Amino acid sequence: MNEHGKLNYIEFPAVDMQATKDFFSAAFGWSFEDFGPDYTAFSNAGLDGGFYQSEMKSSAENGAALAIFYSSDLESTQTNVIDAGGTISQAIFSFPGGRRFHFIEPSGNELAVWSDVGA
Repeated sequence: MNEHGKLNYIEFPAVDMQATKDFFSAAFGWSFEDFGPDYTAFSNAGLDGGFYQSEMKSSAENGAALAIFYSSDLESTQTNVIDAGGTISQAIFSFPGGRRFHFIEPSGNELAVWSDVGA
């Protein structure tokens, strides 16, 4: 549901659109709808959004916002990310209230996954 003043959509750059789509489909079960060769929208992700063709990459190290998934089974999700072609950039670590890991998807964007289970 669209709500005034609430986050509604997020967009990321993608160097390799097909590899990015394949990764998120395999690792997280996302669905995609293409809008021409340079844009694809995703759904079934908790927050809808899209990828646009670009040589840029989103990285918290460079000041970009960090999108963080929730997982009820952090180790299993990390395995899914690796099996789908993602690269772990920060292994699972603890923080007050939970644990998380960071990963890089095939187009070079950094994301993270956290859990309060097993913390």
